[in-house]
Amino acid sequence: MTTFSWYGYAAEVDMPATRAWYAQAGDWSCTCGHCRNFLALAKERRLPAELLNILDSLSVPPEKATYVCELYHDESWREKGLLYQVQWRLAGAVVQTPESRENEGTFWGPPVQLPGFHLMLGHETFPVEPDFPEPNFDLNVSLYLPWVLDEHVDGPGKRKDEP
Repeated sequence: MTTFSWYGYAAEVDMPATRAWYAQAGDWSCTCGHCRNFLALAKERRLPAELLNILDSLSVPPEKATYVCELYHDESWREKGLLYQVQWRLAGAVVQTPESRENEGTFWGPPVQLPGFHLMLGHETFPVEPDFPEPNFDLNVSLYLPWVLDEHVDGPGKRKDEP
């Protein structure tokens, strides 16, 4: 196990098992516009630098997220972007969480605010990747990302330039 420390969290990661799983895994496969938007940004490495540094240290390609969800966007999405929740599963265990009562009694440690994103470590209770090596945990981030696709954010029924 390799020990990593990130902003009050400590985790032991089984690097050979994590590398092996991601070597055979495909990119996030949802074809909705919001997920394709995330994939375009991830493949171009247009995510916050500190997040990319963490993923690189784990040998995890950003486009191979194990969960992606655009949570919402409001009328100011053009200026601030769309709020996403993204996770990458890792073989190993969380051994320390930052001191906080937030999320107490859940499977998640408290969120840590970083430039450009929030980070949490914990474990999803639903089987995101049922064939992932055990034990495992999830690196979860929430972040605003710009819309980069050449289509309307609300889907194919509108022109890209419509509000």
